[in-house]
Amino acid sequence: MKRHTSPPRASLLTIALLAVCANSGVQAQSTFNNTGMHVGISAGESKSKFDNGATAQSLVGVGVTAGALTEDERGNAYKAFIGVPLSPNWAVEAGYFDLGRFGFDAATSPSGTVTGTTRIQGLNLDLVGTLPITERWSLLGRVGAAYAETKGSFSGTGASGVSALPSNKRDTHYKYGFGTEYAFTPALTMRLEGERYHVNDAIGQRENVDLISVGLVYRFGSPAQSVRTAYVPPAAQPVYRPEPVVAQAPVATPPPAPVIVLAPVVMPAPVATQAPAPAPVPKPWVKVTLQADSLFGFDQDSLQADGKQALDKMLQELKDVNVDAVQVTGHTDRLGSAAYNAKLSTRRADAVRNYLVQVGGMPANLVTATGVGSAQPETSPNDCKGMKASQALITCLRVDRRVEVQVLGSQPQR
Repeated sequence: MKRHTSPPRASLLTIALLAVCANSGVQAQSTFNNTGMHVGISAGESKSKFDNGATAQSLVGVGVTAGALTEDERGNAYKAFIGVPLSPNWAVEAGYFDLGRFGFDAATSPSGTVTGTTRIQGLNLDLVGTLPITERWSLLGRVGAAYAETKGSFSGTGASGVSALPSNKRDTHYKYGFGTEYAFTPALTMRLEGERYHVNDAIGQRENVDLISVGLVYRFGSPAQSVRTAYVPPAAQPVYRPEPVVAQAPVATPPPAPVIVLAPVVMPAPVATQAPAPAPVPKPWVKVTLQADSLFGFDQDSLQADGKQALDKMLQELKDVNVDAVQVTGHTDRLGSAAYNAKLSTRRADAVRNYLVQVGGMPANLVTATGVGSAQPETSPNDCKGMKASQALITCLRVDRRVEVQVLGSQPQR
């Protein structure tokens, strides 16, 4: 009979992972911000670690020996759960699990057989910690308790003396696991997990059942267009307002000097002269700030419909301007690694430049694009305190996530 006197090494690793989640700063902007309750369902394969030989021997009569075994140690399992966030990186999950059916056949001596089937199901309550790695990908670990019911059914032939003997064991033991999850959207996440359940088998021995599962998690209250965590809904569409053109005041001309006539004089008819065309009025750089959240989807560099409308409006305002140069600059907030933010801001600046050239018809040699990541924030550390990607911090840093379009040109005098 197997007994576990201390938690296995894997459970200690799980506890260590949870401690890292609690003490580490967020390394990337993440959708896993746990802003609302979530539900999920997973399915996979379970494997029992039962000592079926000891179980078979305990069932046969005196003087009978259980011999060679044929074991079915794998089952089809599933679980359903509901979670409540405690913080951006911690949540409590409660659920129902069914670890599947297992069985064995044993030959006995004298001649006979013993057959057994076992099914395990129950309820669990876990503490789950997540550690964001990128905007979409996180590691996770869990520890908790499982209340499991193990139902067994046994029968025998020949000398075994077993006749349709049922068994029903209930108990509460620890469980633990670790895995990873990937966010398709701020609301929908896929999980891959490995878990170990410590349960009683059908004759009361403490045994282990391992579960490998894949599942989906739906988070309520997540923004429709997403933050690891992590997304703020777009504000109203920015309005481009060009600087007013100040026309030059007309130069006053002195009245003509009086003509003294000594004799009748026939004055020649004045010759009409064409007024020269007004010279273009030079304009300084005009800067338009566009919120990145209204231009792009979560972790995307393709323009959304709302973003295209904002750029179309800006192009309409510039149709009468003689453009000399356009500079597009992408910015991000400080959440996330510097390398990732630099690449994301550059991709988004390039997307705006391409739209101005390909759709707006601006000459490609006049439009340049660059990304500066989080190097030029609009906020200060005192404005938005903290480093963990809480919803409040993400909202505060919204003004840092932007694309700036600076236009240098001239507008004819009207």
